[in-house]
Amino acid sequence: MSNKPIHVVGGGLAGSEAAWQIAERGIPVVLHEMRPVRGTDAHQTDSLAELVCSNSFRSDDSETNAVGVLHAEMRLANSLIMRAADAHQVPAGSALAVDREGFAEAVTAAIEDHPLIRIERGEVEGLPPEEWDPSIVATGPLTAPALAESIRAATGSDALAFFDAIAPIVHFDSIDLDKAWFQSRYDKVGPGGTGKDYINCPLDKETYERFVAALIEGDRTEFKEWEGTPYFDGCLPIEVMAERGPETLRHGPMKPMGLTNAHEPDIKPYAVVQLRQDNALGTLYNIVGFQTKLKYGAQGDIFRMIPGLENAEFARLGGLHRNTYLNSPVLLDATLRLKALPHVRFAGQITGCEGYVESAAVGLMTGRFAAAERLGETLSPPPQTTAMGALVAHITGGHLAHEEDGGKRSFQPMNVNFGLFPPLDPGTIQKPEGQKRFRGKEKAIAKKKAMSARALADYTAWLGLDSVATAAE
Repeated sequence: MSNKPIHVVGGGLAGSEAAWQIAERGIPVVLHEMRPVRGTDAHQTDSLAELVCSNSFRSDDSETNAVGVLHAEMRLANSLIMRAADAHQVPAGSALAVDREGFAEAVTAAIEDHPLIRIERGEVEGLPPEEWDPSIVATGPLTAPALAESIRAATGSDALAFFDAIAPIVHFDSIDLDKAWFQSRYDKVGPGGTGKDYINCPLDKETYERFVAALIEGDRTEFKEWEGTPYFDGCLPIEVMAERGPETLRHGPMKPMGLTNAHEPDIKPYAVVQLRQDNALGTLYNIVGFQTKLKYGAQGDIFRMIPGLENAEFARLGGLHRNTYLNSPVLLDATLRLKALPHVRFAGQITGCEGYVESAAVGLMTGRFAAAERLGETLSPPPQTTAMGALVAHITGGHLAHEEDGGKRSFQPMNVNFGLFPPLDPGTIQKPEGQKRFRGKEKAIAKKKAMSARALADYTAWLGLDSVATAAE
């Protein structure tokens, strides 16, 4: 059986990484890439792993940045994508940025030269047939219509999202609860709720008016020509609502009705911004109704005008753009198999991760899962304390279902961040001996370092259970 090839559909970062990981286990791979037979609206070449947007893989700091930890874990796992990125690095401070042409050419050459990988150019119009068992679909956010329709036919009409309406997500421990308070509107207790299921940030009239003015004046990104303009009343950008009149927001997502400021119960807020728990760990909260087309820099400045969010750290900022991705927590199992068709796994951005590195990391994990299955091995996902494990857990579960959204889970594409990791055990972070002050920035950095060290130790141990790659390799 190890001589039967595993088929990988899609030659982006995720598909290339998955193919590499499988072939490195001694298993043949057929990598299907539709370019140049069929192009996309974003790609310019027929190279594998072409970078269509930025050339940055973001921070390479493996001590205090979650994506840097993911870089380190991928290097430990013999990642082709990280090897090519390191070989074609260009100056970018503490970030890892690459010469995009050199990077893609290196990945393409490595795949073409691998004796166990064969590239087939041409479109795969449907889900892989059972005789391809097991197989991987890594077609990204620009999945061709025929394949997207095949996925929907196999999994149901709610399987895919074609536009991403994302509200900003904030780390819970960066919210100032001396200004904000917990309360559900009218103290309503829903299923599994307590009547204190939202964090509420109060705005007086002056603050509200300045906030609305800043929203209207803020710099915005534009839709690309091929995206269209998918506005509909259920998901209007917050700045578009603000343009409809100065009172629109305080009668919409910022309405103060049914809420009493626990810190100043005698003063009625003029408007209220609500945040709702976003993950089962309780480490992340999303700003309700705040999907936006504001540029990232403008979002940070404007949303920190909200009382209680002055020092907010964002796990991700808001957005509204074309993005094909699966309802993964419902459709995929813990090893990224499609529950309806277990011979098919998914990898990359179509699973609901965000970013080059995350896409490649999920490809790495999917490739390892598929290879282990072909070899008759059992491979459990990495612990959630690792960057890899946290990312897979984000994709496959850990999301809350909200009654007011019709029971829909709070799943949204996201970059890796420390909010996806389980909290540290109490007492893990100790105040350095002789240091009187240990709070604020110093404590936050110490916490990140402790989470990073735990992640790398646990991932190294997990790799040690693998029969092929060890941390030393």
